[in-house]
Order: sequence, then structure tokens, then C-alpha cells
Amino acid sequence: MLNSRVIVYLFLASPIILFADEPVIHIPMLPTAPVIDGDLSEWKDLAFSDGVWDIDRLRHTSWFEPWRNRLTDHGNEPHPHNDLRARYYTAWDSNYLYFGVEAVDNVNDVVDPSPEDKRWYFKDSICWFMEAPRDEAPEFFGQGDNALCFVIDTDRPQYAAWWRHGAPGKNYIEEPIPTQAVEYEIQMTPQNSSAGDFTLEARVAMNPTLGESDPNWQPPEIGHVYSLEIVHCDPDGGSYGGHFILYGTGDNDNTWHKAILVGPNSTTQREKE
Repeated sequence: MLNSRVIVYLFLASPIILFADEPVIHIPMLPTAPVIDGDLSEWKDLAFSDGVWDIDRLRHTSWFEPWRNRLTDHGNEPHPHNDLRARYYTAWDSNYLYFGVEAVDNVNDVVDPSPEDKRWYFKDSICWFMEAPRDEAPEFFGQGDNALCFVIDTDRPQYAAWWRHGAPGKNYIEEPIPTQAVEYEIQMTPQNSSAGDFTLEARVAMNPTLGESDPNWQPPEIGHVYSLEIVHCDPDGGSYGGHFILYGTGDNDNTWHKAILVGPNSTTQREKE
């Protein structure tokens, strides 16, 4: 029989072990650079992706907060699964970060009620929050923090590829991603689906973005540790509407998941009969 001293030790130790089990994302390297044409088939099976996200799945995550992760009801709305659901893809190579999205969305809304270039969060948009390199200090878009954002607007205004970031001694710098550092394509209604559905494919050069945000950033290598959060905005005609927030709880980079750069991934294999 265990004595009381041992029982107390096990009771106290368990939460510590669980707390230390920090979620880790592994971002694979792409062995071949894809063509950025809005078709993810070249690389999506080699990227980090953990399946389809919808509001029901988000409700069962450790980072779920109803006032952040939400869909808005403007009347006559479809089932929440058809209001918004998506797969997100992330990868890297020696020069670029690669981002992809396959989304089901009932409405494409890129109209800002009070237009301002930096307000990507008032429009249909996807944003990858990345700290590179990761540190343990809680910061709010300070040095090393980057948000690489894409408004789902086929007119491609200058603000459609946006960069919120920090720098030494500065927070919340807002500007377009440098033109020479970004390439992206949007396909609306892929495979003749509903009008709001889309695919996004993008790549962003790391040196002129991550390297400008933090002088401690180094060219990427296997084993480097970043932080990652994904924000998907979906106003559907409202002034400030729905959001999916994955792998974190907002602008505090200390809530973003640890993301490790790893070598090339292999595709899923089917069993032969």
C-alpha cells in the first residue's frame, strides 16, 4: 500500500507534468519550391496541417475563448459548418515561408466600414502570427513578432498583403509586406463551389521581414524554434465580425505555440489490400 506521503507527491506532481507538456508544431521544409498560382496540390501534403477547423472543433481546444473565437449571426445564416471552415498549411525553405488555405465561406466580405489600410481584421483575411526566433518574454508585437496577413480580395489593393511587426524598441509597426518579399494568389470558388469559398497560396521572403523585425534572426535551419498563431477573420457584413484564432489567444506572443522548423515531410501512404 502507498503511504500518504507518496499519494500527496503523485497528486501534486501530475499537474506539473501536464503543464510542462507544451504543444509543439513542426513546420516541414519543402524540398522543391512550388509555383505560386493558387493551386496547393504541389506541396500541401508536405506542409504542416492538422485537418479541418470549424467553430465546433475550436470549442474543444485549450485556447478557446468565446469572445475571440466566434461566428456572427446577421440573420438567414447557414449552418456554422458552412459559415466558415478551413484547412491551413505552413512550410518553409531556405528563403521563404509558405502559407496556404482552403476555405469554405458563405460570404466574401472585404468592405471596411471605416476604411484604413492596417485594418485587415475588418475584412475576410488570414494572418500568420510568427515570433522568430522564439523567446520566453511576453511581448505584444515587439522585437521579433510578425503578423503576415492576406486580405481575400482579388482586386489586390496595396493593403491586401500586410505586415504588422515589431523592431528593437518599437511595437505595432504597420505597413504593407515589401513588394519584393511577397508573392500570393487567390482562387475564388475553386471547383465551382459557393461564391465565398477560396484558396490562398502565398510565400514571404524571411530575410526582409523576419530579419528586419529582429536582429537576432538568422537564416532558417532545421531545429530553429519560432512561435505560431493563425488568425482567420470573417466579418460577413458586420463592422467587426467572426474570428477563428488557432494556437494562441491574441497578440501576446507568449500564448503562441512553439513551432520548430523540421526537415522534409513525407506524404500520407494508403495501405494496399
